[in-house]
Amino acid sequence: MSISSALFSGISGLSTNGNAMSVIGDNIANVNTIGYKSSRTTFQDVLAQSVATASGTSQIGRGAALSSIDTLFQQGSFESTSNATDLAIGGQGFFIVSPRAEDTQYYTRAGQFRFDSDGYFINPEGYVGRGWALDDNGNDVGTLQPVRLSAFTSPPEPTNAITAITNLNSEDTSKVASLFTSAWDANNATEPIGDAQYGYQTSIRVYDSLGRSHDVTVYYDKASGSEYDDGTPTNNIDNTWEYIVTSNPDDDLRTAFAAADSRGILMRGTVAFNATTGALESQTSFVWDGLGAPDADASWIPSTTFSSDGYPEVNAEFVAGVPQTIATEFGTRSTTSAWVGGAANVSAIAANGLPTSSWQPQALTSTQYASSSTTIYQTQDGYGTGFLENISVGTDGIMVGHYSNGQILNLFRVGLAKFNNQQALSKVGGNLWSATRDSGDAITGHPGENGLGRVSSNSLEQSNVDIAAEFVKMITTERGFQANSRIITTVDNMLQELINLKR
Repeated sequence: MSISSALFSGISGLSTNGNAMSVIGDNIANVNTIGYKSSRTTFQDVLAQSVATASGTSQIGRGAALSSIDTLFQQGSFESTSNATDLAIGGQGFFIVSPRAEDTQYYTRAGQFRFDSDGYFINPEGYVGRGWALDDNGNDVGTLQPVRLSAFTSPPEPTNAITAITNLNSEDTSKVASLFTSAWDANNATEPIGDAQYGYQTSIRVYDSLGRSHDVTVYYDKASGSEYDDGTPTNNIDNTWEYIVTSNPDDDLRTAFAAADSRGILMRGTVAFNATTGALESQTSFVWDGLGAPDADASWIPSTTFSSDGYPEVNAEFVAGVPQTIATEFGTRSTTSAWVGGAANVSAIAANGLPTSSWQPQALTSTQYASSSTTIYQTQDGYGTGFLENISVGTDGIMVGHYSNGQILNLFRVGLAKFNNQQALSKVGGNLWSATRDSGDAITGHPGENGLGRVSSNSLEQSNVDIAAEFVKMITTERGFQANSRIITTVDNMLQELINLKR
């Protein structure tokens, strides 16, 4: 009689259902754990025992055993947060984290990240998130590394180009015989030019290599018939304006201008407009040639350098000993990046003029219409020192810094990893998994690429535990445990009856 084997079948049932209840309890305990993935248990029967029967050999089962405890990696719902560095993964993949100053890698779905006082991108346990540093174009630099901000400032960038698009009133008249000779004379010690000596002005703030700002002002005055020595084409005098590009004289540190009345004048020239359309069609630009007196007409020659786009350049010096080249964009460019027929000095240009065939108006260009002079558009490409104000993370994992100087810079790209056999990952606590031999090596990549999910900022992935399903499992597991305990008590009664055969 194999009554006693039923005891062991009951014990196996108690053991497997007890372990199942432990898994259910763990799931319910972690119903609010960020990034938690629930587990499930599966049972299997134990190798059966063969017995002899009247019809031959048959089998009697010997109970149940725990087949496996599987992790369910289905997506959890997202919880919105106010922290931009709270991240959630929509799809496959794990965040990669490491202990500080170690190369050991762990993997997690919990994206509660923040920056510590040392600039490390850490989770609540102090593990550092890993990713790729980025260049200005958003390309990866180097290999996967701990994410750390080494500086919370944006260095300054000196101005390389200014754009001043204006409309100059075609009804205006000339205020002075020469705008250049009227500027910075003995009667204007503190102002570049008197208010009655120009028709219009527009100012642009530029930056030097140290991040300091300086005001650059462009003054305009309608040309007159006496201004041929400024290179004004004699056949278009009614549609031509003189201009000078100036800075504060105290900011002009060019040594040759130290004692000159023209200190602070960076460039001079003319702009000519089409008589029919009013659009800018050509310009002249003169800079000091370094010879003679800088306040004399004959010492200024056509700008000898052009930007890569064909705009005339001027050399300023706002930091002592540091020349600064600035392209001036008024709405037309040289298609040859050269002064066609350019002469050695202003006097020669007065005789020959500067051909206009090399100039090409741009889509946004200065105009001369019969309306009030005004600035249509102006910009420059420099900026001062900026301080990090906030960080945002895109769905592609690119972490962008927003700085007080208006710059938006690429910082890092958050790295993700996936596994061929993620069921074989080992739980190490703290919402972390570690790779095993059975899981295979981590396959790292960018979010949204090669089967990896995308990253959602201001979000956390909630636990994927279905509490209703867990309570149903709890009921069935409890009943299974209860039924197996009844097997043991029933077998005990049967054995008692057997013992009672002899009194």
